[in-house]
Amino acid sequence: MAREKGVSRPLYALVKGIVAPFLRVWFRMSISGAQNIPAEGAAIVAPNHKSFFDSFFIAVATTRHLRFMGKNELFTGFWGKTLVRLGAFPVRRGASDQDALETARVILDQGGLLALFPEGTRVREPEDLGTPKKGASRLALESGAPLVPTAIAGTESLFAGPFPKPRKVSLSFAEPIPAGELDAGPEAAGELTENVLWPEVESQFQGLVTKRRVAAAGLAAAAGLGGYALKRRQAAQKRRARNPFKR
Repeated sequence: MAREKGVSRPLYALVKGIVAPFLRVWFRMSISGAQNIPAEGAAIVAPNHKSFFDSFFIAVATTRHLRFMGKNELFTGFWGKTLVRLGAFPVRRGASDQDALETARVILDQGGLLALFPEGTRVREPEDLGTPKKGASRLALESGAPLVPTAIAGTESLFAGPFPKPRKVSLSFAEPIPAGELDAGPEAAGELTENVLWPEVESQFQGLVTKRRVAAAGLAAAAGLGGYALKRRQAAQKRRARNPFKR
């Protein structure tokens, strides 16, 4: 049975309206290619996975109601009920969860926007990606929904203890892959993942990593120059203190 009961669009809009400004400002969000997310109709956003919060950042990039899976252990108590109300649904990892797959199919059949992480689990290393699985491609081929290759960087260590760190989070969305126009043969999902979807995710991700390296190098250089200038000023002040008549 599809897990669709209890989803509240008004609650989603309310929470997003509160959370989105904080995420954009505190994490200095950089979003490129958001126009590649279809404005309507079924679509699958297929990003790499660094953090539980990835889906929340992706949701900020689109005006649409983003639906996403989460590991089954998260859906307990008040927090679990809230996730369901927001439109998330649980999946049992390491097993074929037919209920989760059916929910995903229903969302796409109804023209919804769904986020699926091909890696299936988080990869904490900042500049590494995991090995993709073919579930997102299979659903795209079954439903005819386009796949949007997506990269996200900077979410792997958002917190210092209980508090969020003010660091930069970057997202990049590539042009949709028209899965509905492709042959849906027995090997199609694997080929689509390995030859089309994941190379594009890797390309987008490496672009984000390169930009972050350049920015970090620029900050380091600026800090070095700033330190040098400070030392020059301090030395000049000492000289003037020794000889106040010399300028």
